[in-house]
Amino acid sequence: MTRTIARPDELDLDSPGRRDYWVALEHDSTWGDHLMPLTVMVGPDVKPGEGLVAFGSNHGNEYEGPVAIKHLLGEIDIADVTGRLIFIPVLNPPAFHNGTRESGGQDGVNLNRAFVDGAGITPALAGITHRIAAFVRDCIWPRVHVVQDIHAGGYAHRFALCTSFHAIDDPQQSRTIEETARWYGTPFVMTYQDNTPGLLPSEAEGLGKITVGTELGWGETVNPAGVRYARHGIRAAAIRHRQLEGEVTPLGHHADGTQKLVAMVERACFVPAPFPGHYEPLMECGEYVDKGKTVGLLHDFYHIDDDAWPVKAGVEGYVLCQASRAPVPQGLHILVVAQEVR
Repeated sequence: MTRTIARPDELDLDSPGRRDYWVALEHDSTWGDHLMPLTVMVGPDVKPGEGLVAFGSNHGNEYEGPVAIKHLLGEIDIADVTGRLIFIPVLNPPAFHNGTRESGGQDGVNLNRAFVDGAGITPALAGITHRIAAFVRDCIWPRVHVVQDIHAGGYAHRFALCTSFHAIDDPQQSRTIEETARWYGTPFVMTYQDNTPGLLPSEAEGLGKITVGTELGWGETVNPAGVRYARHGIRAAAIRHRQLEGEVTPLGHHADGTQKLVAMVERACFVPAPFPGHYEPLMECGEYVDKGKTVGLLHDFYHIDDDAWPVKAGVEGYVLCQASRAPVPQGLHILVVAQEVR
C-alpha cells in the first residue's frame, strides 16, 4: 500500500474509491512536517455532508483507538462501502510519538481542549495542536455526520470500560447517540458533564453529529477487550448509519442485556485528592457502591503515623474511575462514581 503525502487542501475526500494519505502539517519550530495517517473510503451512494469518521489518539498516550482503527483499515473492503468512511488512527502525531497526553515536545496543548474560537487562525492559537483542530473543522466536519472518538485512561486513570456522550437537548439526536454507543458492547454507557471548554465531542455534538466517545483502557497499555469493543463499535456505527454494507450482531454486555446507562454529572460524583499522596484502592472499577462507603485510602507518607484519609463515594452508583497510579497530585480526581440512569 502506498500512502500519498499531501497538504490538507490536496486531499480528495469525495471521489469514489479508497485513498491513503499522510496529511502534512508543518512543524512549529523545525523545517519539516507532522504526518497524520488518514484513509478515506467513498462508495457509490455517498451524500454531501454525510459520512463516518473514527479518531484514535486524540490524546497521545491512549492506544486502543489507534490499534483498533489500524485493524479496520485492513478489514474493510472498499466494495462494501456505500457512503463515506474516514479513518484517522493517529489524530495527534506529536502527542502520539512523544507518548504524552498533550502535544509533548511541541506546544504542549491538549487537543481535546483545543476546539476553541480562533484555533489555528489567531496568532496566539497557531501552534500545531490548534492547527489540528482547525484541520478537523475545515476538512472533516463538513463531510461527516457520525463521529467516533476513541479514548482510554492514559497515564492517570483507570476506568470501567465504557462509551460516553453528553446530555443533549435534542431528544432524537440523544436517542440515536445512545443507541450507537450501546453497540460497542461495553459494560457501561456513560453521560458526563459538558462544562469543559474545547472538547472535540462537544463541538461535534453541537453541530448535530452522532458523536460517541469511549474510555476503553488505562495505564498506557493496549487493553484487548477495549480493542475488541472499538473494532465492533466503529463497524456497527458504519453499518447502522448506512455507510457500510454488512451484518452486525450485538456483542458483550449489549448482547446479554447487562449494559448499564450511568451518569457522572453531579459534582458529588467526583472526589479530588485533598493533598498529594498515595492512593490505595479497596474496590475494583465497575463495582456497585453505596453513598458514603470507603472505596479507597489516600496515604500521606510525610505524616507516616497519621491514619489514611478515607476516599468515600459521594453518591450511590458504580465505581467508574479511580486513580491508576499510587502517587497522585493534589486535586486529581481519584474516584468517580457514576449514578445509574437505567
